[in-house]
Amino acid sequence: MLVKSVLAVIALLAPAGVAANVPLPGTGVTVQEQANDPVRLGSYGFGTKRTYLRALTGDTFVRQKGFSEAALSPDGRRVAAVPDAYRSGWDSVVVTDRVAGKPARIRTVRKPLTASYASWSRDGTKVVLTVEKKVGGKWRTTGFTVVDALASTARTVTVTGTAARAGFWWTPDGNLIAEYGKGLRVYNPADGKVVRTFPSIGLPTGPEDAFSPSGRQLAMWCPSSFTEQLCVVDPATGKIVRRVRAEPEALFGWWDESHVIAVTAWQGAYRLVVLDLTGKTKRVLAGVPAKAWRGGLWLHFVRDQ
Repeated sequence: MLVKSVLAVIALLAPAGVAANVPLPGTGVTVQEQANDPVRLGSYGFGTKRTYLRALTGDTFVRQKGFSEAALSPDGRRVAAVPDAYRSGWDSVVVTDRVAGKPARIRTVRKPLTASYASWSRDGTKVVLTVEKKVGGKWRTTGFTVVDALASTARTVTVTGTAARAGFWWTPDGNLIAEYGKGLRVYNPADGKVVRTFPSIGLPTGPEDAFSPSGRQLAMWCPSSFTEQLCVVDPATGKIVRRVRAEPEALFGWWDESHVIAVTAWQGAYRLVVLDLTGKTKRVLAGVPAKAWRGGLWLHFVRDQ
């Protein structure tokens, strides 16, 4: 019965049978969705000031009061939300099973540390949060917290030598990856030990999963010596295999194996678009007012299973 319930929820989360105009409250943005889209928008927000989560069914987004961010698991079943205030001196994350409807508040780090920027593992069982503390008045990354969404437990690991503003996210095979120097470094989530380093391949494109659906491609901002802005790396070799002739303002993950989701400048404002790996815009998903984009708008997409 539980399997049937999960499948029913996933079906409800999937796009409807016809194209839909999905308005995003507080943004002036309306996203154009189609029945065969491989991804759909699951949550969005403005920095840590406001965050909105898509309802379990339909196209309505609801503001998550008391939370600075909310991220859906890849299958859409669970949501990890970070409260906007400490409780009893602890930062925490609230993981909710949307099928069972049971939220679990899990302590992460003690004040004055913070743990935020939730990233789900591809199997939807774990969340990694980036741990920071203020040093000289500026936030600096000190390590990560791994949350077991099934066991409702958390473990924090201190990592030395990270970039000041590095963020941790999952590799498809269950390791963690973060900015390091002018490239990336892969870490063991159990103890923070270095697994591998990718030197001089550029910087991460953002907090969204930079690996393609197959895991065989990695989207990066090109090294500064390149004229192109967006590069594709082969994670197996650590080599840059493609330079994309486009100048996106930001990337929000992959659309499919040969396209990425990007925000680009357009006639004094911006557009949310699907770009192919030659840099051509293949589809416009939404217009984005300049005020919304400059206000710190972020977008989190869920892949249709």
